[in-house]
Amino acid sequence: MRKQLETSVCLSTARLVLRRWREDDAVALYKYASHPDVGPIAGWPPHTSVEHSREIIRTVFAAPETYAVVLKETGEPVGSVGIMFADGMHSAAMKAGEAEIGYWIGVPYWGQGLIPEAVDCLLHRCFADLNLSAVWCGYYDGNRQSRRVMEKCGFKFHHTEPEKMSPLGDMRTEHFMRMTRDEWKCRVAVNDK
Repeated sequence: MRKQLETSVCLSTARLVLRRWREDDAVALYKYASHPDVGPIAGWPPHTSVEHSREIIRTVFAAPETYAVVLKETGEPVGSVGIMFADGMHSAAMKAGEAEIGYWIGVPYWGQGLIPEAVDCLLHRCFADLNLSAVWCGYYDGNRQSRRVMEKCGFKFHHTEPEKMSPLGDMRTEHFMRMTRDEWKCRVAVNDK
């Protein structure tokens, strides 16, 4: 059984704070989520207004274990990461005791290693704090950046699902990668040497 989730968890990495989204983050969220290269490749539409972003914060980003990716240097949220469980919104076919990690970051921060840093932090949360047995990630055909994050974080290819409907309503091929707790423990042990 999954541990009771804390709603006020704030996580920290070398360059980031991962915290709950707040309504006053709507301007920053719109700034990055309105870019046409961000959402559609992940299956969601670009944000159309600050009010649209505020509504996403109130609804989608209000889910437990959904975090704003905040730069320590500036205090600005520049992306989002989250852990989705089998009983909520997700795209992987998960069993009890498993979860899926999703993420995105604003275009000006692509290629800086910020999302792998955030995903590594969430992997620790998944396996060390929430005692999960496996974590999934998925990406659509053509989303090389997302696949690269998964590879950097140690996920291994699991399977492909063709002709899957995206949240945008089009049919896509989705690839799934997975990491077990034992694989994570081995990776942590190697990285700690």
